[in-house]
Amino acid sequence: MCQSTLTVPAGHGKTFRVNKGQFITVIDAEGQQAADFVAVNADDLNEKLSPVHTRQHLRSLFFKPGDALWSSENRPMLRIVADTIGIHDANVPACDRTRYSIDFGVEGHRNCVDNLLEGMNAHGVTYFSLPEPFNLFQNGPVTADGRMEVTDPNSKAGDHIVFEALCDLICAVSSCPQDIIPGNGLQVTPIEIKIGNGYDEEVRHVVNA
Repeated sequence: MCQSTLTVPAGHGKTFRVNKGQFITVIDAEGQQAADFVAVNADDLNEKLSPVHTRQHLRSLFFKPGDALWSSENRPMLRIVADTIGIHDANVPACDRTRYSIDFGVEGHRNCVDNLLEGMNAHGVTYFSLPEPFNLFQNGPVTADGRMEVTDPNSKAGDHIVFEALCDLICAVSSCPQDIIPGNGLQVTPIEIKIGNGYDEEVRHVVNA
């Protein structure tokens, strides 16, 4: 099976291309690490992966194996094939410089927006066209009174989610650099990505959460 592996260093980002029909496995290498994931249509940068449209089509804030993740043009872009954790977030925007500057009084902190743009800029994606992320492994429960929370992920080392690309894509993943408040167990760690024409037998365990 033809497969490539990428490592997203702790607190940084990686951009990569995926062809239609290939599988993307995003792995929490050490556990409790959120991974912001974005994608655009490789043939039309105006069409991007959209949490808003996905929530509309699924009629849910959450997603599970068998579900599609939808684009801004109301087309399925990815299909979820397998998931060992079943807890992810599609509501919280990517952290940026102002988040750290205004909320925490920290200047120059690494952040997911910059991490994603570092590679996406080369493909023509700008700050204003960057998609909102799917926050893989991020634990963002909605409380009984309708409030959103962000707490440390439940994921353990090796937990992963597998997607099938439904069109040619340019994707980016950020290992979220948040180390000030809960969200990554206060310890930022790497994310592993496998891209191939199939996916490993050991990742076929599916959580229907």
